[in-house]
Amino acid sequence: MAPQELTRERPGQAGEDRACRYLAEHGYSVRARNFRCRSGEIDVVAEQDGVVVFVEVKERSSDGHGRGFESVTRGKRLRVIQAARLYASRFGLTEARLRFDVISIDWRDGRAHVRHDENAFDGSGR
Repeated sequence: MAPQELTRERPGQAGEDRACRYLAEHGYSVRARNFRCRSGEIDVVAEQDGVVVFVEVKERSSDGHGRGFESVTRGKRLRVIQAARLYASRFGLTEARLRFDVISIDWRDGRAHVRHDENAFDGSGR
Protein backbone atom coordinates (compact mmCIF):
# COMPACT_ATOMS: atom_id res chain seq x y z
CA MET A 1 0.00 0.00 0.00
CA ALA A 2 1.38 3.44 -0.94
CA PRO A 3 1.66 6.05 1.79
CA GLN A 4 -1.19 8.48 1.90
CA GLU A 5 -0.29 11.82 0.37
CA LEU A 6 -0.66 14.68 2.79
CA THR A 7 -2.23 17.83 1.49
CA ARG A 8 -2.18 21.12 3.30
CA GLU A 9 -5.25 23.26 3.11
CA ARG A 10 -4.40 26.92 3.39
CA PRO A 11 -6.22 28.98 6.00
CA GLY A 12 -9.60 30.14 4.76
CA GLN A 13 -9.83 27.67 1.90
CA ALA A 14 -12.78 25.75 3.34
CA GLY A 15 -14.72 28.96 3.90
CA GLU A 16 -13.94 30.18 0.38
CA ASP A 17 -15.02 26.81 -1.04
CA ARG A 18 -18.33 27.14 0.83
CA ALA A 19 -18.75 30.75 -0.34
CA CYS A 20 -18.14 29.73 -3.97
CA ARG A 21 -20.76 26.96 -3.71
CA TYR A 22 -23.20 29.48 -2.21
CA LEU A 23 -22.53 31.96 -5.03
CA ALA A 24 -22.98 29.28 -7.71
CA GLU A 25 -26.27 28.20 -6.12
CA HIS A 26 -27.45 31.82 -6.32
CA GLY A 27 -26.66 32.35 -9.99
CA TYR A 28 -23.15 33.77 -9.84
CA SER A 29 -20.24 32.56 -11.90
CA VAL A 30 -16.86 32.56 -10.22
CA ARG A 31 -14.23 34.33 -12.33
CA ALA A 32 -11.25 34.00 -9.98
CA ARG A 33 -10.17 33.01 -6.51
CA ASN A 34 -7.35 34.39 -4.40
CA PHE A 35 -6.28 37.15 -6.77
CA ARG A 36 -3.11 38.53 -5.23
CA CYS A 37 -1.24 41.69 -6.04
CA ARG A 38 0.99 44.17 -4.24
CA SER A 39 -2.04 45.92 -2.74
CA GLY A 40 -3.62 42.85 -1.21
CA GLU A 41 -5.84 39.92 -2.06
CA ILE A 42 -9.37 39.35 -3.25
CA ASP A 43 -10.85 36.10 -1.98
CA VAL A 44 -13.39 35.62 -4.78
CA VAL A 45 -14.22 37.50 -7.96
CA ALA A 46 -17.66 36.56 -9.26
CA GLU A 47 -20.09 37.86 -11.83
CA GLN A 48 -23.85 38.04 -12.04
CA ASP A 49 -26.01 39.88 -14.56
CA GLY A 50 -23.04 41.83 -15.93
CA VAL A 51 -21.87 43.02 -12.51
CA VAL A 52 -18.36 42.04 -11.40
CA VAL A 53 -18.46 41.28 -7.67
CA PHE A 54 -15.40 41.32 -5.43
CA VAL A 55 -16.12 39.15 -2.41
CA GLU A 56 -14.35 39.18 0.93
CA VAL A 57 -14.96 35.88 2.76
CA LYS A 58 -14.77 35.56 6.53
CA GLU A 59 -15.34 32.35 8.43
CA ARG A 60 -15.63 32.12 12.20
CA SER A 61 -15.77 28.95 14.24
CA SER A 62 -17.14 30.80 17.27
CA ASP A 63 -18.51 34.17 18.30
CA GLY A 64 -15.48 34.79 20.52
CA HIS A 65 -14.04 37.35 18.10
CA GLY A 66 -17.33 38.58 16.70
CA ARG A 67 -19.10 37.47 13.59
CA GLY A 68 -17.28 37.27 10.29
CA PHE A 69 -18.75 40.33 8.60
CA GLU A 70 -17.81 42.47 11.61
CA SER A 71 -14.12 41.78 11.07
CA VAL A 72 -13.90 43.52 7.69
CA THR A 73 -12.24 46.71 8.87
CA ARG A 74 -11.87 49.95 6.93
CA GLY A 75 -8.22 49.09 6.29
CA LYS A 76 -9.20 45.70 4.85
CA ARG A 77 -11.88 47.31 2.69
CA LEU A 78 -9.34 49.79 1.28
CA ARG A 79 -6.90 46.97 0.44
CA VAL A 80 -9.68 45.03 -1.33
CA ILE A 81 -10.63 48.16 -3.30
CA GLN A 82 -7.02 48.70 -4.41
CA ALA A 83 -6.68 45.06 -5.46
CA ALA A 84 -10.03 45.27 -7.29
CA ARG A 85 -8.85 48.32 -9.24
CA LEU A 86 -5.74 46.43 -10.33
CA TYR A 87 -7.81 43.37 -11.24
CA ALA A 88 -10.23 45.49 -13.29
CA SER A 89 -7.37 47.23 -15.07
CA ARG A 90 -5.52 44.00 -15.79
CA PHE A 91 -8.58 42.26 -17.23
CA GLY A 92 -10.12 45.17 -19.16
CA LEU A 93 -13.00 45.78 -16.76
CA THR A 94 -12.51 49.49 -16.18
CA GLU A 95 -15.95 50.26 -17.65
CA ALA A 96 -17.71 47.33 -15.96
CA ARG A 97 -20.13 47.73 -13.08
CA LEU A 98 -18.32 46.69 -9.91
CA ARG A 99 -19.61 45.75 -6.49
CA PHE A 100 -18.06 44.80 -3.15
CA ASP A 101 -19.72 42.06 -1.11
CA VAL A 102 -18.91 40.24 2.12
CA ILE A 103 -19.82 36.63 2.77
CA SER A 104 -19.45 35.55 6.36
CA ILE A 105 -19.74 31.97 7.50
CA ASP A 106 -20.39 31.68 11.19
CA TRP A 107 -20.50 28.27 12.86
CA ARG A 108 -23.15 27.89 15.55
CA ASP A 109 -24.58 24.70 16.97
CA GLY A 110 -22.44 22.67 14.59
CA ARG A 111 -23.97 24.32 11.51
CA ALA A 112 -22.62 26.87 9.08
CA HIS A 113 -24.70 30.04 8.84
CA VAL A 114 -23.96 31.94 5.63
CA ARG A 115 -24.60 35.67 5.50
CA HIS A 116 -24.19 37.48 2.17
CA ASP A 117 -23.99 41.27 2.39
CA GLU A 118 -24.36 42.65 -1.13
CA ASN A 119 -22.92 46.14 -1.58
CA ALA A 120 -21.25 45.78 1.82
CA PHE A 121 -19.08 48.79 1.00
CA ASP A 122 -18.51 51.16 -1.90
CA GLY A 123 -15.44 52.21 -3.85
CA SER A 124 -14.44 54.64 -1.11
CA GLY A 125 -14.52 51.96 1.61
CA ARG A 126 -17.74 53.10 3.29
